[in-house]
Formats: sequence, structure tokens, C-alpha cells
Amino acid sequence: MESTTLVIMAAGLGSRFGGGIKQLEPVGPNGEIIMDYSIHDAREAGFNKVVFIIRRDLEQDFKRIIGSRIEGIMDVSYAYQEIDALPAGYTVPEGRKKPWGTGQAVLSVKGLVNEPFVVINADDYYGKEAFRNIHDYMVREMDTEKDVYDICMAGFILSNTLSENGAVTRGVCQLGENNILHSVTETFDIEKKGEGIFASDEKGNPVLVSPDQHVSMNMWGLPPAFLEELERGFPRFLDNAKGDLKAEYLLPRVIDTLIQEEKARVKVLETQDKWFGVTYQEDKAAVVAAIRRLIEQGVYQEKLF
Repeated sequence: MESTTLVIMAAGLGSRFGGGIKQLEPVGPNGEIIMDYSIHDAREAGFNKVVFIIRRDLEQDFKRIIGSRIEGIMDVSYAYQEIDALPAGYTVPEGRKKPWGTGQAVLSVKGLVNEPFVVINADDYYGKEAFRNIHDYMVREMDTEKDVYDICMAGFILSNTLSENGAVTRGVCQLGENNILHSVTETFDIEKKGEGIFASDEKGNPVLVSPDQHVSMNMWGLPPAFLEELERGFPRFLDNAKGDLKAEYLLPRVIDTLIQEEKARVKVLETQDKWFGVTYQEDKAAVVAAIRRLIEQGVYQEKLF
């Protein structure tokens, strides 16, 4: 069996959830959390290892609530995203409060992952189709020896990824022939209002989006050599970010830069599954109801594991 790894980014502070640890909120009938469903779907698709990226101060709670259970069914490892995990010669600027974004998070698994891997957010439900598509691409098509990084991405439909309780941020994609990604742009304040969907760029200027556009939900299928690229790029990012205490080394921006430099080719694998997640505290009730509907439809058993 080909070895493939699921990497879950679970080090977020959960600030929009009122300061709680939103990744550990139960949403299933037996106390399951969203990560349980992602792990179940990834395992069913063929992934045989999981690496949790967490904060060290969450380690005991994390292992008690999920890690110890998953260790019984999959190979489990832990990586730690810390604000002071920086290249030699760099220090945390005075006033910096948070770690350095999803690029730094994924870089933390270097040394633990030596095979193709998929990256996901801890608090997003992706559905079965996305995991199957990415796993199949990894084992059947991904060329890990190419000079140009061979990457794949789950392409969700924008209208399937909105919250009923507030605005969201998505990576809006422009696709070329054969669903090859031309660009991915972080787009903010995306919200359905009346019959339209409104959004803005990082400076707050309004931008046009279409409900049927493909968007990234930070679900990327990556070759192991990509971790070396993240390691090389981190010092450059830090040099450019001097003075910006909120600057983030973001995975979509790294990949978009590689696309523009013709150093990466990204295949977008469309999924029609509907996203849901706990972005806002008010989202929890909707997620619980959605899980219940999926159980009633036979997508999941009442007892997941």
C-alpha cells in the first residue's frame, strides 16, 4: 500500500469563536468533533498516517479528547507550531502575539512526513469526495520527482462554502485548461446578502465573486519536497515582513507565487460536497444538525469509530 499522510492544522487560537478551543467542540451524537469525521473520511480514502499540528499548551487536552482515540486506528504524530520556531538568526519582534500562519504550520511537520500528504484545517468539514479525489491523484498521478512541484487541490464551489452567521475568507481560484490552477487569491468578507455574494480584497476594496467559482479551503495535496520549499522561503518572508506584526506566511500565497514563477503545477479536483465548519459560535448548531442529517442519510454510522 502506498503511504500517504493526513496533516491537520489545529494550532489556531479560535479567536472568532469567543476564545474557546473551537477545534475540540463536540458536534456528533457521541461527542465526535469535526476532526473525527475528517480522519474517518481520510482513512476510508486510503490515508494511513495522521500528523496533528498543535500548540504545546493544548497538548494534554488535545491528546485526551482526540489523539489517544485515533492512536488506536492510525499511526499518529504531533508537530508544534510556536511563535519562536524561527530560522537561525531570527527573533520574534516585540509585540508579535501569534505564530506565523499556515506556511509555518505546515513547515513544522518537516522531519515527520516523507511521503505525499494532504493538508486540512481542523475546524472544516470537507466531505468524502475531496479526500478520495486527492488520495487517488497522489497514488496514481502525482510525480514526486519533477523539478516543477506536482500539487493538487480540492476545488470547492464558493456557494457551498458560506456561513449563515457571518463573512468568511476563501482562496478564490482562477482555472485554466484541464482544471489547472492559474492563480489563487485570498479574498475576504465573503458573505451572501439578499441575492448577491459580496467580498473584498485585503485592503477592504470590493471585489466581484461568482457563486459557482472554485475556491480553496486550504485542502492541498503536496509532495514531500514541498517542505524544503517552505523552509527556503520562510527567511525571505521574514525579511520582507519586518515591521508588520501581523504578517503571515500563508500556504496559498506560497503556492500562488510558485505557480507564477512556473515552479508548481496545481491540478484542481472539483468536489460538489458542501462545506461546513465552526467559524462562529453560532455555527455550532448548524454543524450538529448537518452531521445528524448525514447520519440519517447513511453517510456515517451513529458511532463513527
